[in-house]
Amino acid sequence: MPLLLVLGFLGVLVFILKYIIRNLFRHKLRSVLTVVGVAVAVLAFGLLRTLVGLWYAGAEHASDTRLVTRNAISLVFPLPFSYLDRIRGVPGVSSVSYGNWFGGIYIEEKNFFANYAVEPRTYLALYPEFVLSEKEKNDFILDRKGCIVGERLAKTYGWKVGDLITLKGTIFPGNWEFVVRGIYHGAEKATEERLMLFHWSYLNESVRQSSPRRADQVGFFMIGVKRPELAPEVSLAVDSMFKNSLAETLTETEKAFHMGFIAMTEAIMVAIQIVSYMVIAIIMVVAANTMAMTARERIGEYATLKTLGFKAGHLAGLIFGESVAISLLGGLLGVAATFPAAHWIEVELAQYFPFFSVSMQTLLYEMLAALSVGVVSGIFPTWRGATIRIAQGLKRIG
Repeated sequence: MPLLLVLGFLGVLVFILKYIIRNLFRHKLRSVLTVVGVAVAVLAFGLLRTLVGLWYAGAEHASDTRLVTRNAISLVFPLPFSYLDRIRGVPGVSSVSYGNWFGGIYIEEKNFFANYAVEPRTYLALYPEFVLSEKEKNDFILDRKGCIVGERLAKTYGWKVGDLITLKGTIFPGNWEFVVRGIYHGAEKATEERLMLFHWSYLNESVRQSSPRRADQVGFFMIGVKRPELAPEVSLAVDSMFKNSLAETLTETEKAFHMGFIAMTEAIMVAIQIVSYMVIAIIMVVAANTMAMTARERIGEYATLKTLGFKAGHLAGLIFGESVAISLLGGLLGVAATFPAAHWIEVELAQYFPFFSVSMQTLLYEMLAALSVGVVSGIFPTWRGATIRIAQGLKRIG
């Protein structure tokens, strides 16, 4: 007896699945447009979520053994170079480097990228994720006018080792010439490869001649600590050392430093997240309207099935299953389209994104969004079809 019940249940399930598959192609154009609409919405949802994730990627991949010391008022205000030796003497500090944001422009303003004047030896020691050959590293250290650039940046402008490039200074006016002594690549995919680094001493010597009052000042100190758990103690010690001085300091972890920049654009990120959810909400409304129209057209069929012995649960499975099937097909199509779309963005917009990799979590969210569209859009048509009275359904036309 239990075997017969199981076989009967499987028979009904197979019938419902066949019925759902046939219904999917009864109105081919309508079904295709709905599937494409869901796919586009899911694709947009996934790409927007990836964009938001990339915005926070720099902070997420920041080292927990690096601290940044800057002027307590703002990063715009410099710190005396003389702070260097005092910071080195703080217990728990393993190494210290320093630098300035340069803000140079290559040829024209649209060619903007991050460029820093740094102390080469100590800075590269603090950033082992910038991978250079020993020859390139030594050439860079020995050449005061030398610079190193990230692999993506070099590809963007066609630079190669030995090229002479000129940047137009904004913070430090004038035309500044540099020789490319090395092209680094990131140890990880998330490593920033759109940076240019050059000698702080080259900048400082030029500034000393043109604007002596601006010489011997740095924009930030990069501090390496021996162990991550020492970071709070070192931060407090450094800031206490320069408290009540003419240039007080603010020392924070590299992650907190990055988050400070991200906070400036947090409203934009929130807006993008809202848009991603609105896209899904809109396609829910469209899909619900499509399924409601489909259910209205088939009221007579549902009444006929009821006269043949089909229960409300069977009809609910037919209608709800069709709604979910359409949405999941759209979701699968959207997920499949996510990979070439992400690759195109990564290649064509490499200047703006260090990488554009879609995570497995985002793909799961895409499928969850597609399933949500199917569930929500199928609720009302399912209720309407399952509760229709036989007499009312048979006499309905259209």
